[in-house]
Amino acid sequence: MGQRIIQRIIGLTGGIATGKSTVSDYLHTVHQLPVLDADDYARQAVAPGTPAFQAIVDRYGEAMRLPDGRLNRPRLGELVFNDRAEKAWLEQQIHPQVRRYFAQAMAELGPASVVVQAIPLLFEAGLTNQVTEVWVVACDPNQQRQRLMQRNNLDLAQAQARIQSQMPLAEKIARADIVLDNSGDRQALFRQVDQALQQ
Repeated sequence: MGQRIIQRIIGLTGGIATGKSTVSDYLHTVHQLPVLDADDYARQAVAPGTPAFQAIVDRYGEAMRLPDGRLNRPRLGELVFNDRAEKAWLEQQIHPQVRRYFAQAMAELGPASVVVQAIPLLFEAGLTNQVTEVWVVACDPNQQRQRLMQRNNLDLAQAQARIQSQMPLAEKIARADIVLDNSGDRQALFRQVDQALQQ
């Protein structure tokens, strides 16, 4: 095994619909950085045949299984977004496996001085100890609501429920090493990313 030269592990997080994917895509395509995505790992953790998938079907019934055998994610989302206890149960099924996927991916990485871990629930899942710095993508609360309603085709009440199911954005900002303000246009956001990388 060659020597590891990873110096920076950026934990990229933010609120729902604040622009995390835009930033991680930019870091990957323009800056050519390896990006490990917690959402990808969470999807793998509930793929058909996994223990988490079976636990979900056992708990909520066959309605959780789509005709093609995959998980009915929208239906599951509706169940857990409005119920803290169920959300906590679901996270207990998924988070340990996501941690294992991260550890595996980091072990398999070739030489890289900067690695990005895109983790929407970085604080909530207690994963700050696996990164060396935390970047939070933030935007104006009204923009966040509008973007979420458009992106997920939600009404105002549904959008509010999803936003409120997460740790308040202000709290994430307070715990960030770097805050990327995505209230303006993309170029302004990308300039902030470029500056943050140079720090």
